[in-house]
Amino acid sequence: MTGKTKRPSWDEYFMEIVFLIARRSTCLRRHVGAVIVKDNQILATGYNGVPTGIPHCEDQGGCLREILHVPSGQRHELCRGLHAEQNAIIQAAVHGSSIRGGTLYCTTMPCIVCTKMIINAGIKKVVYAEGYQDDLAREMMEQADIFIRQYTIQDDAS
Repeated sequence: MTGKTKRPSWDEYFMEIVFLIARRSTCLRRHVGAVIVKDNQILATGYNGVPTGIPHCEDQGGCLREILHVPSGQRHELCRGLHAEQNAIIQAAVHGSSIRGGTLYCTTMPCIVCTKMIINAGIKKVVYAEGYQDDLAREMMEQADIFIRQYTIQDDAS
């Protein structure tokens, strides 16, 4: 072997995984993936979509929020689905994995509903790729001393 293999950083590794996870999403509006890790070990994953055993929105005539012209970030209770972050937290609970002190990697900055769950779950770091306009979510994460940062591929270029 003549050259040294460029291994991805941990952030790059987990961010690539969340984009793969997002491909499982059944949401008609946005595909989001999340992974919760601790000590560089994956504890749980999640993508946005309806609860297990419930018909997908595309099988129910479409996205209710689209039909009602609900803007992004509003009226979350009208959505049939769960967010990727919520599904990852639930998966950890179902399997008895403590995520306290862990890191959540996500394709999108968490909304305020997910942020409250992240805070109470004890997650200490959030790394996301795409921004999401939710000033209250960012403010509450900062108040809870959660390290948050937007990841870009340039972070690993060197």
